Amino acid sequence: MLHAIIETGGKQYRVAEGDVIYIEKLPAEAGEKVTFDKVLAVIGDDTQSFGAPTVSGATVTAEVVKNGKSKKIIVYKMKAKKNYRRKQGHRQPYTKVQISSITF
Repeated sequence: MLHAIIETGGKQYRVAEGDVIYIEKLPAEAGEKVTFDKVLAVIGDDTQSFGAPTVSGATVTAEVVKNGKSKKIIVYKMKAKKNYRRKQGHRQPYTKVQISSITF
């Protein structure tokens, strides 16, 4: 089985073919193909390739399944005895992608 470590949205993900991952929102619609070229490492059963900082020529292709928003989190700020209270909600946008191929 071939695995790769990719970087997107300031985060790193370990992926294999067929994996479904949630990443930071991309400017792509559902059904489109996206290519990740910031591949930090490719690890197989008998081969390993680590980049400094990226593996040259390695790409990971994925298909966008959907775009959405995660569950709401509540940000509550309060200062005791000062009558200061702020309540704010936040829903982080994400893109759900399915990894289709790893090439290097």
